[in-house]
Amino acid sequence: MARSININQLVDDQKVGSFVVTLVVLGFLAMLADGYDILALAISAPAIIKDWGVDRAAFGPAFSASLFGILFGAPILGWVSDRFGRKKAIVSGGLIFGAFTLACVWATSLQELVALRFLTGIGLGGLLPNTIALIAEYAPKRWRATSVIVMFSGITLGGAVPGWLAPELLPAYGWQALFVVGGLGPIVIALLLALVLPESIKYLVLRGGRNAEAAKLASRLSGETIAADTAFTIEGGKKTPFTPALLFSGGLAAITPLLWILFASNLMANYFINSWIVTVFPATGRHDLLMFQVCGTIGGILISFLLDRTGFVPIVILFLCGAISVSLIGQPGLPDTTHTLIVGAAGFCVLGVQFGINAISGMIYPTAFRSNGSGWAFAIGRFGSVIGPLLGGYLLAMQLPPQNLFYAPAISLALGFVASLILLRCSMTRFRGLTIDDKAAG
Repeated sequence: MARSININQLVDDQKVGSFVVTLVVLGFLAMLADGYDILALAISAPAIIKDWGVDRAAFGPAFSASLFGILFGAPILGWVSDRFGRKKAIVSGGLIFGAFTLACVWATSLQELVALRFLTGIGLGGLLPNTIALIAEYAPKRWRATSVIVMFSGITLGGAVPGWLAPELLPAYGWQALFVVGGLGPIVIALLLALVLPESIKYLVLRGGRNAEAAKLASRLSGETIAADTAFTIEGGKKTPFTPALLFSGGLAAITPLLWILFASNLMANYFINSWIVTVFPATGRHDLLMFQVCGTIGGILISFLLDRTGFVPIVILFLCGAISVSLIGQPGLPDTTHTLIVGAAGFCVLGVQFGINAISGMIYPTAFRSNGSGWAFAIGRFGSVIGPLLGGYLLAMQLPPQNLFYAPAISLALGFVASLILLRCSMTRFRGLTIDDKAAG
């Protein structure tokens, strides 16, 4: 008689060893390339504006173009992931955004740059939610949020790299050099992932027909040999064709729209700051952006430990503190050091929130539509990220003083704070200790 193994229990009972650590490292590399790409344009923008002779306020569409592309890439590659596998979607996303980032080297006008950045966003949109889904499906429950957030820290560290490289590359090779690095890097990483990244074992079992491959992965997780004829089961893993209505089924009816508001409000503030701070504060902008990313990484790692132990409350607190700190950016009369420290505090809160809700988005939906659920959260959230840079350009065109510019992202974070309070109240039992699993939405 064939042995039967519950995949949920197998994943949760495993020791965090080389398999999970390697998976997190591979995801970290993918996120490193993602983070670099997003911030490379912000760092190179002043040089491009000078080179092409365009008004800085007109640069908003270029900042928003890749974010608009993500609106399409997230659900498209989310569908690819749930249909053909997490691995194929992740590798495809990396190759797409790497190729079109490299193509930006030959852009000669703002219109060409906008088009290429939109196509870059298609790839970016599929990379993050599918990598989160893969990590969430392999990490044991007690370390799930931590694993996702450590992986996601690659984005913030990657976002700091253009600021480090710019003083060396821009004077010698021009702004194009940042896009050469940003294009070749993800292509190399995607090829590495194609060779060594495992497919999700939960996906393999749910789709069926690949039992031998699932048995090999189960052997790596358990440390013992598991036969190919083993029967694998998943709690709450019923194979169901995806429709958006599933995102509102069962206990998700209130949680999904509130999660979307959290994504949209926080991403609006995040990309407003990331896109414009170098242009608005040319004297300190690079240091500001570096501080924003580094402090954001610290905040994200801290929240990873808190989420696994205390639940959703830290996200509510960070939304409130983020609204306060962002509202102080650009206040007149501040010494440069104080200004940069305020930007760092804003990064700690804003990126800390983003780390947290990214992890939650990969945990609240069952395996059957996890990538779609996470992908839709990112896609809806990107409306906020698209609005952020465009709104910044509009406010700059109005000749507003810097202290007034940053009230806009502060108000967005205040909205997120209210939504997070409501979410906390309506989902206390679901988020306490982040015990969400494949049974949660059943």
